[in-house]
Amino acid sequence: MAARQKILILDDDQDLLEIYQEILARLPSQPEIRTATTGQDAIAILENEPFVLLLVDLNMPQMDGFQVLAVVRRRFPALRTVVMTGASEADLRARAYRVGVDLYMEKPKTGREIIFFVDCIESLLERESQGGFRGVQSKTLLDIIQMECLTQNSCVLKISSAVGEGRIWIQKGEIMDAAVEDKVGKAAITEMIGWKAGNFEILPAGLPRPRTIFIGYESLLMETAQSMDEADEADAAERQTPESLLSTFARFTGVQFAMAVDLGESKKYEHWGCDDPAPLAVWTHQTAHAFKQLGTQLKVGELLDIVAFGSVRNIAVLSADEEVLGVGITRALAAPQIRETLTQIESKWAS
Repeated sequence: MAARQKILILDDDQDLLEIYQEILARLPSQPEIRTATTGQDAIAILENEPFVLLLVDLNMPQMDGFQVLAVVRRRFPALRTVVMTGASEADLRARAYRVGVDLYMEKPKTGREIIFFVDCIESLLERESQGGFRGVQSKTLLDIIQMECLTQNSCVLKISSAVGEGRIWIQKGEIMDAAVEDKVGKAAITEMIGWKAGNFEILPAGLPRPRTIFIGYESLLMETAQSMDEADEADAAERQTPESLLSTFARFTGVQFAMAVDLGESKKYEHWGCDDPAPLAVWTHQTAHAFKQLGTQLKVGELLDIVAFGSVRNIAVLSADEEVLGVGITRALAAPQIRETLTQIESKWAS
């Protein structure tokens, strides 16, 4: 049996430590949670035990968060780090990313912010060893942009890769403009999202940027992902398998896994991104049949879409004539965003 991953939380507020400990103990990966109230104690704990993730506050007496991070970078270079702070100053964010933190977040205050916080931490624990962008290694640039917009930040994302460098201007959670080489606006966004790996920096927002993008970030990212899908379809058509079709759903905002189950038999299924697909196939199959029967009994017609809101993630079930599609969606998405994602998936699936 694999050893449980360990998270260390550093904050001088004991009440907050207890809250964080309770929240993170419910993560799907069930990590072991340790706490420290001073930088010296945190470093001593790190020297004696292996940890995969450190959450650190910035404003602490004697040894502040930046001093702790400087020591951690020297002594424990493989340790992933997250800054959790009540400060919202852009220069602190920029300084933290220069130090090399994986994620900078303001301390969550609302239920939605707590859900987003938990999803981000779980993402870091599941991080793949290769690919992705520095900061959240298992995530694409789409995820990084969404993260900044969901938290309603004002900043400039500087994106660097082996093929170029670009910038995205975000103002209070809205994408204002983007530029890479001779491209601007939506064309620049599309260009950068096509990059598979690289580095990103969070820069201060600076002076207001003239707006060239006038649609919400959810629609923009979905349109961009759809455009990339359409451009790839011709080349992929001859070699496309059911698994590769399901994997394309990863381009849509919030999608974490997908599964297509034969309506006749739950043991016949294809999946992408599922750690334990067999029980999920049975549940998807049973749920689709149960709601089909309910529609008949109530004489309301066939129920095509079902969305279940769970404590770990949300799951949508889409039904067709011969098979049913199950899609895992992050809890950070609100109901209207889920509907937009499902509309895109339905269109892709039907084609």
